[in-house]
Amino acid sequence: MIFRQLFDPASSTYSYLLADGGEAVLIDPVFEQVRRDAALIRELSLKLLWTLETHIHADHVTGGWLLKQRLGSRHALGGACGARGADRLLEHSEMVWFGSRFLEVRVTPGHTAGCLTYVLDDRSMAFTGDCLLIRGCGRTDFQEGSCAALYRSVHEQIFLLPDSCLLYPAHDYRGLTVTSVGEEKAYNPRLGGSLSESDFAGFMQALKLAHPKKIDVAVPANLQCGRPAEGVDIMSDPDWAPLSCSFAGVWDVDPAWVEEHRGAVQILDVREPPEYSGPLGHIPEAILIPLGQLAARASELGKDRPIVAVCRAGGRSAQATNILKDAGFERVANLPGGMLRWRAENRISEGGSS
Repeated sequence: MIFRQLFDPASSTYSYLLADGGEAVLIDPVFEQVRRDAALIRELSLKLLWTLETHIHADHVTGGWLLKQRLGSRHALGGACGARGADRLLEHSEMVWFGSRFLEVRVTPGHTAGCLTYVLDDRSMAFTGDCLLIRGCGRTDFQEGSCAALYRSVHEQIFLLPDSCLLYPAHDYRGLTVTSVGEEKAYNPRLGGSLSESDFAGFMQALKLAHPKKIDVAVPANLQCGRPAEGVDIMSDPDWAPLSCSFAGVWDVDPAWVEEHRGAVQILDVREPPEYSGPLGHIPEAILIPLGQLAARASELGKDRPIVAVCRAGGRSAQATNILKDAGFERVANLPGGMLRWRAENRISEGGSS
């Protein structure tokens, strides 16, 4: 099974990709991270079947709707969430399959009325959303939250899992990534040890937390499964060439398009001079600026035409695109595979070995 834990620094949200047999599910995707998540799914040659929500989030907008548009996935969340536009409303004990594996749905209200926890079929891991955090838990003072319901959810649905079961929350604000049932039963200062329901209620009622900053935007959008309101930017991709964004965040351009449109772009070769005139040769009219000199010499390039960076294999040129973006160039892309791929595909070149 493939498992990846992904992070959105703006909202401190964790998203989780699980896959088996080429089929995948993604738990708690974030709208602003859809491009990253889609790139990872493509690079791992996966088909995204489902995006799954643990609850209606108040601190970020889900990426479920946008991933559905881009990858054809379906979106699912708790039946008690009150959301519109979902492909599936999940109830307690249902199963969400991917390949030969499945996630068991457990209804765990308390943080909100519609919270779910997803438990992997062998009970080796569970995804608790905001119901149970690492040495903490979600707040209970809005979206039909309930101290009593959250206490019961944790003790009756999560703490009854094996002590070795790893728990992955939807958020962590200290850089922590994973805990376990045994750890939280022993050390959670709100819910662990011999703390009673009344102890927990007193703790939560004393928190006096401010409302999440994005609640007025996030909750309405998430009640529409992440579909933006009319007029809202839907994160359009650059359209000056057939580009694809890698998981590393680099825009790659199709070499065949570059060969056909050489006159419409600036081709920037960031190798050293001996490489430029060496066995691989270079693309005709390519501008030679070695990578180590690029930051200081970026002004030699124009902003009237897009820039395609190339090197031997695509690594230095990927870094060149970041340098150019920092210098204010917006239309930049990397030539994946570099001159090794360019020559292997018998594309037009000058110099080098025949």
